[in-house]
Amino acid sequence: MRESDIQISRVDWSVVLIYFALVIFGWFNIYAAVYDSQAPQSMFDMSINSGQQLVRIGISVILIILIMVADYRFFENLSLFIFLFFIALLVVTPFIGKEVNGQVLSIGFGSFRIQPGEFAKFATALALAKIMERPTFDLTKTKNQLIAFGVLFIPILLILLQPDTGTAMVFFAFLLMFYREGLPQWYFLLGFGMVALALLALGVENNLYLVAAIALLVITLSLLGRRSVKKTIVLSLIGLGLIAFTYSLDYVVSKLPPHQQNRIMVLFNPNIDPLGVGWNVTQSKIAIGSGGLFGKGYLEGTQTKFDFVPEQHTDFIFCTLGEEFGWVGSLVVISLFTGLLYRLVIMAERQKTRFSRIYGYGVISILLFHFMINIAMTIGLFPVVGIPLPFFSYGGSSLWSFTVLLFIFIKLDSSRASQLGRLN
Repeated sequence: MRESDIQISRVDWSVVLIYFALVIFGWFNIYAAVYDSQAPQSMFDMSINSGQQLVRIGISVILIILIMVADYRFFENLSLFIFLFFIALLVVTPFIGKEVNGQVLSIGFGSFRIQPGEFAKFATALALAKIMERPTFDLTKTKNQLIAFGVLFIPILLILLQPDTGTAMVFFAFLLMFYREGLPQWYFLLGFGMVALALLALGVENNLYLVAAIALLVITLSLLGRRSVKKTIVLSLIGLGLIAFTYSLDYVVSKLPPHQQNRIMVLFNPNIDPLGVGWNVTQSKIAIGSGGLFGKGYLEGTQTKFDFVPEQHTDFIFCTLGEEFGWVGSLVVISLFTGLLYRLVIMAERQKTRFSRIYGYGVISILLFHFMINIAMTIGLFPVVGIPLPFFSYGGSSLWSFTVLLFIFIKLDSSRASQLGRLN
């Protein structure tokens, strides 16, 4: 039997089917988000978003075919070149890109434009997998930690220059992959602690309460276990660092663009300006809640018809789903994403090479972050930072980048027998 036949038989078709289910369901919801009952248009009409998205879906199918017919070694051998190529695009984007709402995110010509920041996600996953695949690469060692974080922060810093805080945040999802590959747990404890402290500092009016709590915690830890001068000094320095971090947040937030400051304010007080900065989230929650158990019916969403929710076909596509298909429809989509992530974990753990496993967990990290943050945005549990719902939201760059990200891993997984033969 030919090698290509073996690879086709090893394709995880459950993942492929979930992918197409999400893409098609998303396409129907994109049409619902722009549907006008007074002047209905065909969902295939190229003048509206659903028609344009159908073209992008067709291009995605072409990308899938190209990935699946390529030699799996192509992605491993050229991983660093792919990474450097998209880093170069990120470097030139602020100079040659198109500015929209104070951000320079896309490059291209005419109506065809791409966002290098979206494609940098799978490129970074490939680069990290290539660098970390060596048997001697141990993430418990400081040198290797610096290398891994150095690669990670290159795209983050370049994307922040655009500026695109939401896309830059996505790259921190790779910490999940780092954890799987041996990064010490204290990094995550410190990270979660800093996030919790930041939320408390921004949500509490008087930071003196937090300072008192930090001081009490430091004193308690100093008294527990074996007492020593060194331990007391270290804990005191940590406490001072946390207090300095608490008071520095106000300064950092004050330097953010006004619209980002407003998004943070809305997170802690959604009713602060319901007709202004709080409009998007408030209307999104109304749309989702009004759907009830089974929804209002396809193309029957009133919030959608009257354009109450801005950007409903992109970042807020989930509220279209919630309004028209209700709790049941939302549960179906959440179940599809959960099933996809579950299958990807199984696929990652059965890989024969470190490169494939590390890349697989990179895919899982990115999709999980987008899935959780996008839904959290639409229900007011996270600031609105422009994170699309994978395979579902309108947009060419996001759909193509997620497609490439996923199907490179599907290709690597289908070729695992060949990889094992090469190792032997």
